[in-house]
Amino acid sequence: MVERMSQAAMHAGIADTRKQVRDGVAKAEAQIAEHWVWYLILGIVLCLAGLAAIAFPYLSTIAAKIALGWIFLVSGVVTIAHAFSAGEWRGFLVNLLIGILYVIVGGYLAFLPFAGILTLTILVAALFLTDGLLEAIMAFSIRPQEGWGWVLVSSLAAVAVGVLIALHLPSSATWAIGALVGIKMIFAGSSFIALAIGGHRLAARTPSPAV
Repeated sequence: MVERMSQAAMHAGIADTRKQVRDGVAKAEAQIAEHWVWYLILGIVLCLAGLAAIAFPYLSTIAAKIALGWIFLVSGVVTIAHAFSAGEWRGFLVNLLIGILYVIVGGYLAFLPFAGILTLTILVAALFLTDGLLEAIMAFSIRPQEGWGWVLVSSLAAVAVGVLIALHLPSSATWAIGALVGIKMIFAGSSFIALAIGGHRLAARTPSPAV
């Protein structure tokens, strides 16, 4: 009898956990569907910032650092604004931390232009590794929302870029900054565009409430 009661309690606990997971996923999907335009705007801004970063690979060290700093600053501000305006979705905190990270690094690059290029390269490698970890956490927190896989791919790309830069120091300082930063931003922008498309499709399938 006791064993049966334990099994029943265990099954009830599992069912309750599954229900909480389903409710959490449904809430995340509803938030993304409601605010899909913000996800789309963020994705487009990140893609454009990535193209801008790739377009400036041969600028002088100071000019490149200032340009990349402002690119990071703008992307960080947009990411923070998106985190606060997209509603109570499960990736809010991680998205906010990513935005703050970009603002901090962007401020360092833009307002301390005479710091060493090697220090900059190490900082960028650390940024990619941290960003990749945070995006991986966000990807699994919104799973199985349509488009979460793109967020995970973006996180893996960030980690790969960070490792690649770190392994090729100090020679990577001459080529890594513009091209790899741009590629990473394009991956990140694509992941948010994919989330926006998934949210838009869900919103289109969801009937509007009766007035």
